[in-house]
Amino acid sequence: MEAPTLTEQLWGGETTKAVDNFPVSGERVPVPVVRWLGRLKAAAALVNAEVGGLDPALADRIAAAGDAVAAGEHDDQFPVDVFQTGSGTSSNMNANEVLANLAGDGAHANDHVNMGQSSNDVFPSAVHLAALGEVTHDLLPAMGGLEAALEAKAKQFADVVKAGRTHLMDAVPVTLGQEFGGYAAQVRLGVQRIEGTLRRVGQIPLGGTATGTGLNTHPEFAAKVRERLAAETGLEISAPLDPFEAQGNRDSLVELSGALKVYAVSLNKIANDLALMGSGPRAGLAELRLPELQKGSSIMPGKVNPVIPEVVIQVAAQVIGNDAAITVAGSQGQFELNVRVPLIARNLLDSIKLLASASRLLNEKCVADLEANEEMTERHAEATLATATALNPHIGYDRAADIVKAAAESGRSLREVALEQGVEPSVLEEALDHRRMARPHE
Repeated sequence: MEAPTLTEQLWGGETTKAVDNFPVSGERVPVPVVRWLGRLKAAAALVNAEVGGLDPALADRIAAAGDAVAAGEHDDQFPVDVFQTGSGTSSNMNANEVLANLAGDGAHANDHVNMGQSSNDVFPSAVHLAALGEVTHDLLPAMGGLEAALEAKAKQFADVVKAGRTHLMDAVPVTLGQEFGGYAAQVRLGVQRIEGTLRRVGQIPLGGTATGTGLNTHPEFAAKVRERLAAETGLEISAPLDPFEAQGNRDSLVELSGALKVYAVSLNKIANDLALMGSGPRAGLAELRLPELQKGSSIMPGKVNPVIPEVVIQVAAQVIGNDAAITVAGSQGQFELNVRVPLIARNLLDSIKLLASASRLLNEKCVADLEANEEMTERHAEATLATATALNPHIGYDRAADIVKAAAESGRSLREVALEQGVEPSVLEEALDHRRMARPHE
């Protein structure tokens, strides 16, 4: 995105200094944070008028400017690099200048737009609320859709028996439906973990101003702003447990990032399993048929690759890396302020966006159209020598082990060797029922 020309420019001198001082990444502060700065400052102006600190007409003009920023009408007016002063002061000043210019004559960036606020409480509040909003409205619905798709496949594949695998080696039979039920549960638990952090993410430091004391703000300011924002958005926005805890650290954002990392680990496992089960089609496991989305090779005709699982695995790696940086940044709180907030904002919102997109892609372009190769799953269920486990109660572990060894060395089936070694056909019929092995307690 190009910076606006001088005639369109709404920011002022402090923003220009920040642009000159921080030519680091070319990546701006995340848009959701910018829009929440607008929303916060709109509510702040109206509350300041309500408590007698600001002229109502001026407050209305500032609020209208803040609403326009919140609606995304001025995203291009926020050019400051995300790698900036660690409190987010430059972006807060940027917002103050833009809103003051939009509000018109008599609106002062610091005296009016920033009334009752400090960068130290308003910028992290915007980050918290941006994360809360993006998780609530984007990530959690995407996760819910993926969970439902996996659960639907669990029911569709309920009677598809296959070889289980542990240590990547043949194990006793399971159903494909059981595996997909496990995947659905991983996503469901991911939702619960993430939701469990949101109440604390919604506890914002607004009202602490510079150091948590609330200097230069009305005693009712923060509560009234929170009330307005909660009513407007439906989000759970509340006071912090302690203003100095809220000002001095970003632990709840680190906690949310940790929950996102766990979900990334779950997605990695699911995507990796799907890619392995879809491997082949002739020299791999070939238990699943993944949707054919595009050519898989520029040189090998007809090749199809597990492109969506591969994307998801890459996203998982990025989210895990984002969390590592957030963890380091969160540990850098010193006395009354954590000054690594822009980095936390960048990585946390990136993780939320990536996980939401990956969840939708995995759902819509992979899981929804998966097919089971039942001929191959049956073949693998019959081929696994681990089915001898079911013979243990009938003939004992040692005798079953001898049968497995003989079958492995000869390449013959377990049933054939067992019959040859005197196991009764009725015992084999009962013990080597693959579906009953997969569901022994039904």
